[in-house]
Amino acid sequence: MKEARQEEILRIITEMEVETQEQLLEELSRRGIQTTQATVSRDIKQLHISKALSERGVYRYTAPGGREAADREKRLCKIFRQCVVSFDFAQNIVVVNTMPGLASAAAAALDGMEQPDMVGSLAGDDTAILIMRTAGAAERFCQDLHTMLQ
Repeated sequence: MKEARQEEILRIITEMEVETQEQLLEELSRRGIQTTQATVSRDIKQLHISKALSERGVYRYTAPGGREAADREKRLCKIFRQCVVSFDFAQNIVVVNTMPGLASAAAAALDGMEQPDMVGSLAGDDTAILIMRTAGAAERFCQDLHTMLQ
């Protein structure tokens, strides 16, 4: 049910200019999907839907993808490059050392990149720990980080 509702939300915001959650709720209802504003709000967050200025000059919901996703990825990489001092791995854990006070920014940037092999992250002041699914994934991830920082 959730998956079908979220697919319909993406379809709606692609087909028409939706400016508010209320409009989205009404359109879902017209299409036979009864839900609440709180549920739609959670769906918007989970789908990474944002608002962008339309050609008519109003803000409307847009799905992530295309140029917006590429720009977001570039911003995240830039933040990461500016934060990281060093990194290494042990088994399935990657340790990332950052400039003081920037571990949270680095971890947030990595979380935003939605790495499929990353289970989660934990950040302190100048150190972030990334838990990977396997030791091999941790090693590959460190190789990717090395490439990203060059």
